[in-house]
Amino acid sequence: MDLATLLGIIIGMALLIMAIIMEGDISLFWSFSSILIVFGGTFASIMINFTMRQVLGVIPLLKVAFSKRTNDSIGMIETLVEFAETSRREGLLALEEKALAVDEPFLQKGVQLVVDGTDADLVRNILEIELIFLEERHKLGQKIFQQMGALSPAYGMIGTLIGLIAMLGALEDPDQIGMGMAVALITTLYGSVASNLIFLPIAGKLGIKSDEEILLKQVMIEGILSIQAGENPRIVEEKLKSFLAPAERDAKTRATRGEASSERVTANA
Repeated sequence: MDLATLLGIIIGMALLIMAIIMEGDISLFWSFSSILIVFGGTFASIMINFTMRQVLGVIPLLKVAFSKRTNDSIGMIETLVEFAETSRREGLLALEEKALAVDEPFLQKGVQLVVDGTDADLVRNILEIELIFLEERHKLGQKIFQQMGALSPAYGMIGTLIGLIAMLGALEDPDQIGMGMAVALITTLYGSVASNLIFLPIAGKLGIKSDEEILLKQVMIEGILSIQAGENPRIVEEKLKSFLAPAERDAKTRATRGEASSERVTANA
């Protein structure tokens, strides 16, 4: 579970509720009809705008947004350097079994292409095409939540109009005027909260996770092609480290030096 996503929503809702309680009765801010207008209308529009298969794909996307699974670029670089060392010692065919031990279908596919003797340019083209369509699928998921973020305030305004019409239609009844005004304002509130606290932030989180996964697969492509070219493992490592942020590179360098120092101490002992 990604605590940042969950805590963000919980803290946001808690602060809103606290602010409401400080100002008055929280029951005044509850309206089931407003929920129906905002969330029912938003999902209805999403179903019209997208296919049923795409709409049902929202549920797995929520799992991605709330999952803690991170893309370990440093770990993948270490794996690819290890593959490069194995390739230089035992040949490319030895990589097939090692790739199967790694739970990464994209890496397995790339290694299999190399083991089968596929031309380097063709390997790059195949993997990059798969990467392009992966990115397009990710963008579709982001687009759904962005669309929900755009629609929910609009339905909040629709609810406001409904409330105002109900209020104007019952000017002779003071009780109906109050109820109509409440629906008008609460629906706008629900639409704004749903958009800015749930839908748009989830779209942003999906975008970040997509960028991380795309970067990881770009690391795999360069690593696989470097291994196929027979480059020195140290050169492979330096090339792949260029994909990392400076802080991550420094952390990896310190870790490598620490391991080397430990090995020297062990050898001297």
